[in-house]
Amino acid sequence: MIKVCTACGTSYDEQREEIKRCAICDDERQYVPATGQKWMPLERLLLTHSNKWQQHTATLFSLQTVPGFAINQRAFLLRTSQGNILWDCIANLDNATKAIISALGGIHAIAISHPHYYSTMQDWATAFNAPIYLHASDREWIMRSSPHIQLWHGDELEILPAVKLIRLGGHFAGGCVLHHSHNDGLLLSGDILQVTPGANAVSFMWSYPNMLPLSASTVSDIMLRLSPLKFEQLYGAFEHREILTNAQKKVLHSGEKYIACLQK
Repeated sequence: MIKVCTACGTSYDEQREEIKRCAICDDERQYVPATGQKWMPLERLLLTHSNKWQQHTATLFSLQTVPGFAINQRAFLLRTSQGNILWDCIANLDNATKAIISALGGIHAIAISHPHYYSTMQDWATAFNAPIYLHASDREWIMRSSPHIQLWHGDELEILPAVKLIRLGGHFAGGCVLHHSHNDGLLLSGDILQVTPGANAVSFMWSYPNMLPLSASTVSDIMLRLSPLKFEQLYGAFEHREILTNAQKKVLHSGEKYIACLQK
């Protein structure tokens, strides 16, 4: 039986071994709720939740589970002429979602920013016969094996023409963003770059729930990796957290501000 952690959405196969603790939540970058560790059979999640969709541009859709579940991030479907990419993942893969994605052309590849959003990636990959690109630095956080998982190394991986994964590190050693260089450029950031409530800046944390910051040197390195990219828009992990104009300028300014505050 596949069970999902109700705090983070990570899936575990109970038939393989008894599940006692969620390794993702035990790590300080996530948390175990004060009420304790809880699990939900995947079949129950499918019965009690559904996914809502939003079209942001002609080629970019997001989907998010309702009512909110676990971390409550959104996933994105980026459509390109060479195939569709699922960016990040949510636990709930219901029949309606399968039908919508199939109607939009299926999934050519799955790419995930960091382990908090691995969720049920194995099931998505099986359903659409798609490879999952994960950075090798985060391999220890894979809780269910899958023949679809492809670990990559280094700082960049082109998964389709004009679509690259860029490793930024920070929140996780293998934390990455997706850059689509078509038109004015687009960045999908998960929460490797966390869009702030005003939707005009980003911030950087090692642990968001425990409010543990990154060092100035780490953020400086992230800025160096981002500076060659061109992107007008940036979409973060959570609903209404997107920067729709001058995103690159705002991100670089945010980095400068963050470093300046640490150095005071």
